[in-house]
Amino acid sequence: MTDAPLLIVGASMAGLRTAEGARRAGYAGPITFLGAEAHAPYNRPPLSKELLQTEGQGHADVAFPIRSALEEGVEWVLGRAATALDVERRVVVDETGQEHPYSALVIATGLRPKPLPIDDHGLGGIHVLRTLDDAVALRSVLRPGANVVILGSGFVGCEIAATAAKNGATVSVVSQSRVPLQRALGPQLGAELRRRHEAHGVRFFCGESLFGLVGDPNVERVILTSGVMLECDVLVVAVGSDPNTEWLQGSGLDVSDGVLVDAGLRAIGTDGTVHPEIFAVGDVARYPNPLFDEVPRRVEHWNLPTETGKRAGQLIAAQLAGDDCAPLVDQGFAPLPSFWSDQYDAHVLAFGMTYLADRSELVAGSLDDECVLEYYRGDELVGVCGIGMRSLVQSYRTRFAAPARA
Repeated sequence: MTDAPLLIVGASMAGLRTAEGARRAGYAGPITFLGAEAHAPYNRPPLSKELLQTEGQGHADVAFPIRSALEEGVEWVLGRAATALDVERRVVVDETGQEHPYSALVIATGLRPKPLPIDDHGLGGIHVLRTLDDAVALRSVLRPGANVVILGSGFVGCEIAATAAKNGATVSVVSQSRVPLQRALGPQLGAELRRRHEAHGVRFFCGESLFGLVGDPNVERVILTSGVMLECDVLVVAVGSDPNTEWLQGSGLDVSDGVLVDAGLRAIGTDGTVHPEIFAVGDVARYPNPLFDEVPRRVEHWNLPTETGKRAGQLIAAQLAGDDCAPLVDQGFAPLPSFWSDQYDAHVLAFGMTYLADRSELVAGSLDDECVLEYYRGDELVGVCGIGMRSLVQSYRTRFAAPARA
């Protein structure tokens, strides 16, 4: 089916960067985007920050520009979720039953928030934050004086807490972790960010979870496992995400945790077979990073949709041109993960995989001001993170440029 398009399932940043990468590498054929959301690709980090606190902002304020190379020969099929993949026939089926053929397939379906871990009894006032529509709905209820309870103390939970507090809401964060952001930043920096949140009136209930909800028809109070009861007008569930791979069940691909791919981001089957015409990018892709080890992982940091998209686009163009892709694959894929977070006046910037560390060391500044911490797994530097001191943090990027392990 040589005249079939490059099909990108997921109108996401990763999908967009893949299309751009393929065009840059010489692919001039048709491209089809199939996206579950009604919106063209947009930037997600502002959803928990600027867009969440600025009335009137919408898709136009966060949309990615569509470059001239994608203005022609591209079909956008939006508002339709993929429901099945037939690898043998090379078609994807959407929720209307329509079949979409492909010459090459890109899986860029990303993540969805984990649900509330207890029965919600059909109550209203419960929110998640992943999409633009989620952010608009949440923004409308983060009013001054609202009692906001956030379940989860990761980056999404903490950024929403900061935004809600700045909006004048009464904010409580409920978390099973001992300190917020413990997995990503460790106990030292996590405790410092908790202190900064508490200085803005945010209350933390650590080592806790939800036991029950009270209200009718909307949630009015939440009961914690300790028996504490909190007034609640808005309940935000921010306890992590799951990869959107249900539509791939029965395809033969390894989707045990996202989509397993090789160094060329080509999908691997449950039998270990590489599918050279199927790629996965962004948060849904699981791959080893030789900068750290050979364990395949999904990494949800903000720069990796771009890195994986550029990489896949290059391979796709070569694959569809009939070129030998082995030299490209053999070059390896070792992107340096990076993430950032703005909470009040604290700008957090990190490189590496800080969550692999078993210890952290303060190497510059002081925790209650600007600072930099190094993160180690044994004697190996696996990450660096700073509050402020941006140039120093950025200087660490070359420290991770190690050769791939044998």
